[in-house]
Amino acid sequence: MTTIAAALAAARAKLPANEARLLLGHVLQQAPAWLLTHDDLSLDEDALLAFASYVARRAGGEPVAYLLGYREFFGRRFAVSPAVLIPRPETELLVELATARVGAGSTANILDLGTGSGCIAITLALELPLARVTAVDSSSAALQVAASNARHLGANVRLVQSDWFSGLARERFDLIVSNPPYVADEDSHLANGDLRHEPLQALASGADGLDAIRIISAGALQQLLPGGALLIEHGYDQAMAVRRILDDAGLSDVRVYPDFAGISRVTEAVFQMPVDSR
Repeated sequence: MTTIAAALAAARAKLPANEARLLLGHVLQQAPAWLLTHDDLSLDEDALLAFASYVARRAGGEPVAYLLGYREFFGRRFAVSPAVLIPRPETELLVELATARVGAGSTANILDLGTGSGCIAITLALELPLARVTAVDSSSAALQVAASNARHLGANVRLVQSDWFSGLARERFDLIVSNPPYVADEDSHLANGDLRHEPLQALASGADGLDAIRIISAGALQQLLPGGALLIEHGYDQAMAVRRILDDAGLSDVRVYPDFAGISRVTEAVFQMPVDSR
């Protein structure tokens, strides 16, 4: 019989040790740390076959998050599938800035554009339980994942299928947040790593990657309440271009925030009503 230690040792020829432990722990429904203290236990044939399948799929490039069916975000477990983008740690900055913007105990009306798994909207709804949170996505499959996550985590989020603002009529919000697609259509990174398996419509947006940000910025004035803010995540080298887009859209007080790695990651802008000079 093959022991846990032997199975992990064999898998390390194809995968990093931490990924092998995650996948075998998933098969056995045990934490990775448990494997280290029980590595002399033997695996039955079903477990070995399941683990071998996961190892082969991961070695072929499938993201660990899709194989496990979840990814941690803001201390919570979110179900994911190939229908949605895998939540990234750097996106937690967007949530931190949004909660700081409206403040604890806020009853703000918040909109999350391109919600995907719902990780941003659901986290905001849980961190700001008095806020009213609406999450929009054009993909019905993504909204199904978001709805499942909202139910599982007990979050009160309104889900709307819409192409950006199109399904929201004249609704106005105190805060709009978005982690939109911002990779250029021809960017070579789209053919590498986990990105090969994630939904292209959640990653790429035009020749320079900024088409979605242009649409969001152009529509924000019609959807924000006076004094309301827009927070947009973007690429590491896009801060100046995003600033120009926001300025051209008529938004003001533009500020750029770095992520935990010091990379310009989120830009904020505010809708200020023009002063009547009559």
